[in-house]
Amino acid sequence: MTPPIASQKTKVLEIHGHQRNDPYYWMNDRENPEVIQYLEAENRYLEETLKPVESFKNALFEEMKGRIKEDDQSVPYRKAGYYWYSRYTQGAEYPIFCRKSGSLESPEEIILDVNVLAEGKSYYQVGGTVTSPNQKLLAFAADEVGRRIYTIHFKNLETGEILEEKIPNVTGNMTWAADNRTLFYTKQNPDTLRSYQVYRHELGDSVEKDVLIYEEKDEEFSCVVHKTKSEKCLLIHSESTISSEMRFLEADNPFGDFKILQPRTPHLEYAADHFGEFFWIRTNDQAKNFKLVKAPCIAPQKENWVDVIPHRSEVLLEDFDLFAGFLVTQERSNGLTKIQVKPWDGDSHTIQFEDQTYTAWIGANPEFETEMLRFGYNSLVTPSSTFDYHMVSKEKVLLKQQEVVGGHDPSAYHSERIWAKAKDGVLVPISLVYKKSLFEKNGENPLLLYAYGSYGFSMDAYFSSTRLSLLDRGFVFAIAHIRGGEDLGRHWYEDGKMLKKKNTFTDFISCAEHLIGEKYTSPNHLYAMGGSAGGLLMGAVINLKPELFHGVIANVPFVDVVTTMLDETIPLTTGEFQEWGNPKHPEYYEYMLSYSPYDNVEAKDYPNLLVTSGLHDSQVQYWEPTKWVAKLRDLKTDNNLLLLHTNMDAGHGGASGRFNALKELAMEYTFLLMLEGKIQELN
Repeated sequence: MTPPIASQKTKVLEIHGHQRNDPYYWMNDRENPEVIQYLEAENRYLEETLKPVESFKNALFEEMKGRIKEDDQSVPYRKAGYYWYSRYTQGAEYPIFCRKSGSLESPEEIILDVNVLAEGKSYYQVGGTVTSPNQKLLAFAADEVGRRIYTIHFKNLETGEILEEKIPNVTGNMTWAADNRTLFYTKQNPDTLRSYQVYRHELGDSVEKDVLIYEEKDEEFSCVVHKTKSEKCLLIHSESTISSEMRFLEADNPFGDFKILQPRTPHLEYAADHFGEFFWIRTNDQAKNFKLVKAPCIAPQKENWVDVIPHRSEVLLEDFDLFAGFLVTQERSNGLTKIQVKPWDGDSHTIQFEDQTYTAWIGANPEFETEMLRFGYNSLVTPSSTFDYHMVSKEKVLLKQQEVVGGHDPSAYHSERIWAKAKDGVLVPISLVYKKSLFEKNGENPLLLYAYGSYGFSMDAYFSSTRLSLLDRGFVFAIAHIRGGEDLGRHWYEDGKMLKKKNTFTDFISCAEHLIGEKYTSPNHLYAMGGSAGGLLMGAVINLKPELFHGVIANVPFVDVVTTMLDETIPLTTGEFQEWGNPKHPEYYEYMLSYSPYDNVEAKDYPNLLVTSGLHDSQVQYWEPTKWVAKLRDLKTDNNLLLLHTNMDAGHGGASGRFNALKELAMEYTFLLMLEGKIQELN
């Protein structure tokens, strides 16, 4: 089948005395029938191209689905006299939210069966769910398009009735006041989708009577509303990439006025919780890697902050949790997460983990009066595990480990962490895993290299049962912990953003070259994968070093950087200026233009490429990957595969439901295995 060729229509974009012609600018209109026809043509082309391996793709989907325990249940946690959990039933796409009163032996009460709500809908996603303090009402937010525009619904938990009352066009972020009838929620700007308004709704009143409590007028900031762990304070948290501001109000005084905790200051970030007479605040005030301070609730401004955990140049303070007898912190050192437990009147200790590379996190701990800490753990070889940890005896109890149906033997796989030298001499960690029996260090192993590298998001080593479908067929899986993430501390993030963004791309290339040099793989067997900002990474590296990779998967890729960042009507653009820079300033314009994947497509050979997109994506608009593919089709000089798949019913996160999403992953894995020539072995 001949690939579709998109029409070219001259569109000159000019700024700073510089002109760009964007022949595919016309695709920026989802209401245009020509756009929809082109997307559908690309989907048909992909289907025809993959038709010879369709039976394998379907079998792979069933294989991955078969590893998932279909009648699964989360570990219950205790809050407000109930045990809360969610579960799935055999064959069901969506969760069922449940609780039991007082004891796990009590009868189950179904709070919300999402499968019932999703019947007959091509997409359905429940966002926030919050119960009133008296536990009689549930507010839940539902999105039926995938654009993350929600409607809040109310359910009477005593009668099971879903009320007629609803609040449309909201973010899904919400919290109850202490009076059991007042709900605070946030709305987004209808064009930019920036969360910028906090409203107060009284149950039983029409939405038209809802009161605007706060509006965030700075377009680089967004805001959320939530409650402290103590549930005594309501918080409005305004945040940009480099600055924070919080407002607080007693939860039992919903008609009172919010007070500012600490006025916003450029480059001052903070987040607060409440315990006793103090706010406990994680902040970067004179602390690049953050520190913990406390301040009296009656005067919480910065001049009254007192250090609890001082700044440490070698340790990033990521999170903290408060208990009646303990302070727990989640910290990152040398690229690995550690959980520290400190009695208020004793010495701290660290929970010990065994794997070379892993992920650990503080779990759901809603109660103060307990000596038990709930935390999570997994690694590249260890399935996701939930533990209770006794903070006095130091006894660790495994409550649940993700079950891999059909069995999983961690000892059959090897994980390790190695280091690559970046272009400027900095050492970049790489986490990798492979099946011992199928691996030889001979340069012939297929290897999938994954990374993200933006927004200070650390890409930790994590377990995936679906990934076994690659590992069991000889693939090595590797994660490049490149700059732009926060894997090695705050400086790791700052050295991979704004005018240092290219470090993200060159770090990834250095990791790829190191894996080749150490004979883990070779260019004929090396594959790369990234999504969203990680899709930008994919676009940049194949412009810089296309010869390094045999195939690349770019999921919902942010590739039209300059045009998007110049258009403040596009959702989320203004909030991104402190991540990428504002191209209305010549210095940032020129720098962005030098790496923007779409703007740097050239007439040369590119790797085999699979690109995915969502028509209703609110974060990376569908036209970015679409335009990129069209331009690549026009200019590339090779005969390699170039495939675009647009989910016409979903947004940034892809298909809803736990199994529907697997169909897209099965397509991506089939693409890799087809390129590697392994399909015939596996039917």
